[in-house]
Amino acid sequence: MTAKDNTNRNLFLILMIVVAAAFRLLAFKYKELSNFNPVGAIALFGGAYFTSKWKGYLTVLLTLFTTDIVINYLYTSKLTLWYSGAEWVYLCFALMVLVGNLLEKVNVVNVLLASIAAVLIHWLITDLPWLYGTLYPHTLAGYGESLVKAIPFERNMAIGTLVFSAILFGGFELAKNKYTFLRDKKQLAL
Repeated sequence: MTAKDNTNRNLFLILMIVVAAAFRLLAFKYKELSNFNPVGAIALFGGAYFTSKWKGYLTVLLTLFTTDIVINYLYTSKLTLWYSGAEWVYLCFALMVLVGNLLEKVNVVNVLLASIAAVLIHWLITDLPWLYGTLYPHTLAGYGESLVKAIPFERNMAIGTLVFSAILFGGFELAKNKYTFLRDKKQLAL
C-alpha cells in the first residue's frame, strides 16, 4: 500500500465516521431516539480499521468531542466544551476503540460480539452511582438501581450500535471489494 493509498484510505474512513456522526444529532430533534446513535459503532469501526491505532483513538474522540459541543449547544444555547462526568464517557469510548483494535477478523459474529462489549462497557461505567451526586446511594444497591434505570437508554444504544456497526463495517467491507486502495497490506498480498 502506497503512502497515497494509505492517506486516501484514512480520508475515506474519516468521511464515513463524520457522516455517521451526523446521525447523532437526530436525538436532539427526536427524543425517542435518545442514545440511539452511532458513537459505539464509530469507536469500534475506528479501532478496527485505522492502521495507525492512534488515528483511530484521535478520530473517534475528536468526533465525540465535536458532536458533544454541538449537542450541548442545541440543548443549552451555551458553548460547553466539557461537562461533569465527561472523562468517564470518553474513557468508555477509548475502551471501545480498544475493543475495535482487538478485532482480528471483521465478520458478523465478531462485530456483533464487539458491539455487545461496547454497550456493556458504556453501561457498566457511565452508570456508576457516584457520577450522579446524590441521585443514587453510593452502594452496590445504588449501582444496581442506576443500572436498572439506565436499561431504556442502553437498549437504544445497543440497537444504535448494532445498526450503525452493520452500516459502517458492512459498507466498508463492500467498498474494499471494489476499491483496492481501501485494503490493508495483508489483504493486498492475497
